Amino acid sequence: MSARIRMSRLHPHMLRHTFVTTMLDAGVSLRDTQIAAPHADPRTTMRYDRARKNLDRLPNYILAA
Repeated sequence: MSARIRMSRLHPHMLRHTFVTTMLDAGVSLRDTQIAAPHADPRTTMRYDRARKNLDRLPNYILAA
């Protein structure tokens, strides 16, 4: 019974979320991740990017380095 309760908390979207966040964390480009997801809109993929507010990843900071 307890296994059934635990399984009811798992959703197919959890696996997809893990897949997309792992790709983005590993440095796969947003476009490649969007295609693999498949998301029609890149803004959907960007919601999964946990480091999107990391200044070190902004293009201006990368060019300056």
